[in-house]
Amino acid sequence: MGFFHLIREDYIRHGRSLTEAAFVSLAIYRYGHWAVAIRNPGLRWFATKLYGFFRIFVLNVTKIWIPPQVRLGRDFHIIHAEGSLSIHPDVVIGDRCGVMHNVTIGTNMRGRAPIIGDDVFIGVNSTVLGPIRIGDRVRIGANTAVTTNVPSDSVVVGSPARIYPNLPIFAARRKAAE
Repeated sequence: MGFFHLIREDYIRHGRSLTEAAFVSLAIYRYGHWAVAIRNPGLRWFATKLYGFFRIFVLNVTKIWIPPQVRLGRDFHIIHAEGSLSIHPDVVIGDRCGVMHNVTIGTNMRGRAPIIGDDVFIGVNSTVLGPIRIGDRVRIGANTAVTTNVPSDSVVVGSPARIYPNLPIFAARRKAAE
Protein backbone atom coordinates (compact mmCIF):
# COMPACT_ATOMS: atom_id res chain seq x y z
CA MET A 1 0.00 0.00 0.00
CA GLY A 2 1.51 3.29 -1.07
CA PHE A 3 2.16 6.27 1.19
CA PHE A 4 -0.19 8.60 -0.71
CA HIS A 5 -2.95 5.98 -0.90
CA LEU A 6 -2.88 5.61 2.90
CA ILE A 7 -2.98 9.40 3.33
CA ARG A 8 -5.99 9.58 0.99
CA GLU A 9 -7.80 6.84 2.97
CA ASP A 10 -7.10 8.70 6.24
CA TYR A 11 -8.34 11.95 4.69
CA ILE A 12 -11.63 10.37 3.65
CA ARG A 13 -12.10 8.47 6.93
CA HIS A 14 -11.56 11.60 9.01
CA GLY A 15 -14.12 13.83 7.32
CA ARG A 16 -12.22 15.17 4.31
CA SER A 17 -10.81 18.03 6.33
CA LEU A 18 -7.19 19.11 6.15
CA THR A 19 -7.58 20.81 9.53
CA GLU A 20 -8.96 17.78 11.38
CA ALA A 21 -6.47 16.98 14.17
CA ALA A 22 -6.87 13.23 13.69
CA PHE A 23 -6.06 13.43 9.99
CA VAL A 24 -3.11 15.78 10.52
CA SER A 25 -1.67 13.51 13.21
CA LEU A 26 -2.04 10.39 11.06
CA ALA A 27 -0.54 12.15 8.03
CA ILE A 28 2.51 13.17 10.07
CA TYR A 29 2.78 9.64 11.52
CA ARG A 30 2.65 8.17 7.99
CA TYR A 31 5.32 10.63 6.82
CA GLY A 32 7.54 9.70 9.78
CA HIS A 33 6.97 5.98 9.18
CA TRP A 34 7.97 6.49 5.54
CA ALA A 35 10.96 8.72 6.44
CA VAL A 36 12.63 6.26 8.83
CA ALA A 37 12.43 3.53 6.17
CA ILE A 38 14.32 5.50 3.48
CA ARG A 39 17.44 3.58 2.47
CA ASN A 40 19.52 6.55 1.28
CA PRO A 41 21.28 7.88 4.43
CA GLY A 42 21.38 11.52 3.30
CA LEU A 43 17.76 11.60 2.24
CA ARG A 44 16.71 9.73 5.40
CA TRP A 45 18.60 12.28 7.54
CA PHE A 46 16.82 15.20 5.85
CA ALA A 47 13.39 13.51 5.92
CA THR A 48 13.68 12.59 9.61
CA LYS A 49 14.77 16.15 10.53
CA LEU A 50 11.69 17.49 8.76
CA TYR A 51 9.61 14.88 10.59
CA GLY A 52 11.12 16.08 13.90
CA PHE A 53 9.82 19.58 13.17
CA PHE A 54 6.34 18.24 12.39
CA ARG A 55 6.44 16.06 15.52
CA ILE A 56 6.79 19.16 17.71
CA PHE A 57 3.69 20.58 16.01
CA VAL A 58 1.73 17.38 16.62
CA LEU A 59 2.70 17.16 20.27
CA ASN A 60 1.92 20.78 21.06
CA VAL A 61 -1.19 21.32 18.97
CA THR A 62 -3.03 18.02 18.58
CA LYS A 63 -1.76 16.16 21.70
CA ILE A 64 -1.70 12.98 19.62
CA TRP A 65 1.55 11.04 19.67
CA ILE A 66 1.99 8.11 17.32
CA PRO A 67 5.73 7.36 16.95
CA PRO A 68 6.88 6.33 13.47
CA GLN A 69 7.90 2.88 14.75
CA VAL A 70 4.28 1.93 15.57
CA ARG A 71 2.81 -0.60 13.17
CA LEU A 72 -0.73 0.51 12.32
CA GLY A 73 -3.08 -1.64 10.29
CA ARG A 74 -5.35 -0.27 7.61
CA ASP A 75 -8.31 1.95 8.45
CA PHE A 76 -7.04 3.18 11.83
CA HIS A 77 -9.56 5.73 13.09
CA ILE A 78 -9.08 8.38 15.75
CA ILE A 79 -12.72 9.00 16.57
CA HIS A 80 -12.43 12.17 18.70
CA ALA A 81 -9.17 14.04 18.55
CA GLU A 82 -10.15 16.45 21.30
CA GLY A 83 -7.91 14.98 24.00
CA SER A 84 -4.65 13.15 24.07
CA LEU A 85 -3.63 9.90 22.45
CA SER A 86 -0.31 8.26 23.32
CA ILE A 87 0.99 5.07 21.74
CA HIS A 88 4.22 3.27 22.69
CA PRO A 89 6.66 2.85 19.75
CA ASP A 90 6.59 -0.96 19.92
CA VAL A 91 2.79 -1.30 19.70
CA VAL A 92 1.25 -3.30 16.86
CA ILE A 93 -2.35 -2.41 15.96
CA GLY A 94 -4.45 -4.45 13.51
CA ASP A 95 -6.86 -3.36 10.79
CA ARG A 96 -10.03 -1.30 11.30
CA CYS A 97 -9.30 -0.19 14.86
CA GLY A 98 -10.85 2.86 16.43
CA VAL A 99 -9.75 4.84 19.46
CA MET A 100 -11.42 7.64 21.35
CA HIS A 101 -9.67 10.55 23.10
CA ASN A 102 -7.47 10.35 26.21
CA VAL A 103 -6.27 6.83 25.39
CA THR A 104 -2.88 5.40 26.31
CA ILE A 105 -1.57 2.25 24.65
CA GLY A 106 1.65 0.97 26.20
CA THR A 107 3.84 2.84 28.67
CA ASN A 108 7.05 4.79 28.55
CA MET A 109 8.83 1.91 30.27
CA ARG A 110 11.18 -0.38 28.40
CA GLY A 111 10.01 -3.79 27.40
CA ARG A 112 7.35 -5.21 25.22
CA ALA A 113 4.16 -3.40 24.33
CA PRO A 114 0.57 -4.47 23.56
CA ILE A 115 -0.41 -6.24 20.36
CA ILE A 116 -3.93 -5.32 19.32
CA GLY A 117 -5.97 -7.39 16.85
CA ASP A 118 -8.35 -6.39 14.07
CA ASP A 119 -11.70 -4.61 14.52
CA VAL A 120 -10.93 -3.37 18.05
CA PHE A 121 -12.58 -0.33 19.65
CA ILE A 122 -10.93 1.46 22.59
CA GLY A 123 -13.20 3.80 24.55
CA VAL A 124 -12.47 7.21 26.05
CA ASN A 125 -9.97 7.47 28.96
CA SER A 126 -8.86 3.85 28.57
CA THR A 127 -5.40 2.39 28.97
CA VAL A 128 -3.94 -0.78 27.49
CA LEU A 129 -0.71 -1.52 29.35
CA GLY A 130 1.98 -4.16 29.34
CA PRO A 131 3.08 -6.96 27.01
CA ILE A 132 -0.46 -8.19 26.40
CA ARG A 133 -2.46 -9.36 23.42
CA ILE A 134 -5.91 -7.99 22.61
CA GLY A 135 -7.86 -10.34 20.32
CA ASP A 136 -9.95 -9.51 17.27
CA ARG A 137 -13.36 -7.80 17.54
CA VAL A 138 -12.81 -6.65 21.14
CA ARG A 139 -14.66 -3.67 22.61
CA ILE A 140 -12.86 -1.87 25.44
CA GLY A 141 -15.25 0.36 27.36
CA ALA A 142 -14.67 3.87 28.65
CA ASN A 143 -12.37 4.32 31.66
CA THR A 144 -11.03 0.77 31.41
CA ALA A 145 -7.53 -0.25 32.46
CA VAL A 146 -6.52 -3.39 30.56
CA THR A 147 -3.42 -5.22 31.83
CA THR A 148 -4.17 -8.84 30.86
CA ASN A 149 -4.69 -10.71 27.60
CA VAL A 150 -8.19 -10.40 26.15
CA PRO A 151 -9.67 -13.14 23.93
CA SER A 152 -11.37 -12.35 20.64
CA ASP A 153 -15.08 -11.42 20.57
CA SER A 154 -15.02 -9.95 24.08
CA VAL A 155 -16.13 -6.81 25.83
CA VAL A 156 -13.86 -5.38 28.53
CA VAL A 157 -15.06 -2.83 31.10
CA GLY A 158 -13.94 -1.39 34.40
CA SER A 159 -10.82 -0.66 36.32
CA PRO A 160 -9.45 -3.20 36.89
CA ALA A 161 -10.81 -4.66 33.70
CA ARG A 162 -13.47 -7.36 33.69
CA ILE A 163 -13.66 -9.47 30.57
CA TYR A 164 -16.97 -10.69 29.21
CA PRO A 165 -15.88 -13.26 26.60
CA ASN A 166 -17.61 -14.84 23.65
CA LEU A 167 -20.56 -12.52 23.43
CA PRO A 168 -23.12 -14.09 21.09
CA ILE A 169 -23.70 -10.97 18.96
CA PHE A 170 -20.02 -10.74 17.97
CA ALA A 171 -19.68 -14.48 17.41
CA ALA A 172 -22.81 -14.46 15.20
CA ARG A 173 -21.39 -11.60 13.08
CA ARG A 174 -18.13 -13.48 12.65
CA LYS A 175 -19.92 -16.67 11.54
CA ALA A 176 -22.12 -14.70 9.12
CA ALA A 177 -19.04 -13.08 7.58
CA GLU A 178 -17.36 -16.46 7.01
